[in-house]
Amino acid sequence: MIKNLLVILVLLSSITVFSQVEDSKKPKMNFYFNPTLNVGYNVKNQSKRNQNADSQYYQNYVSPYLPNDFTYGISAVGGYNFLPNFAIGTGLKYSYIDPNFHLMYWLIQPKFIFNPGDEAFFIDVTYGKQINSSVISNSEFWGLKLGLQVAYSKRLSQEGGLVFETLQASRSNTLFIGLSYGITIFSNKNYTVEGIE
Repeated sequence: MIKNLLVILVLLSSITVFSQVEDSKKPKMNFYFNPTLNVGYNVKNQSKRNQNADSQYYQNYVSPYLPNDFTYGISAVGGYNFLPNFAIGTGLKYSYIDPNFHLMYWLIQPKFIFNPGDEAFFIDVTYGKQINSSVISNSEFWGLKLGLQVAYSKRLSQEGGLVFETLQASRSNTLFIGLSYGITIFSNKNYTVEGIE
């Protein structure tokens, strides 16, 4: 999984670097802060239930450690947009999966931005490491978000996106597909048309 995401990351960065056109100066957000809410559905649970309905081992040793069908999360990432099409940030994410799964992650998040400015399309690739203790510990989190950032004011954009998240732990792994909504507050007031005076 890690190798696949690294290959995707390299391909996206090469597209970003080699596809830039020398037109006018492209805008950058500079420093930014991005709080986000998300909800996702665990697509692996149903297939696991169907495959292991008659397995006593599964019922006793695997099923109790599986998360619910839905996850709810909130994250806060701060970073710097130092190239027009690339930014990097770090922050925290809290995920609620069921009463025993309260997971807190430290995140690192490269962001690829296409058509920066008023209606930027972006791809976030997120890696997280669990920093609290719950029914599981030392889990890892990988996420991919495809979204659109729409200018709201001279230092604020709204964003929505489609999210793919995977949780990898010793006894379980998941694949959540969901939606996210957030805002991005940035320091460059001329990043969008709302800030141009």
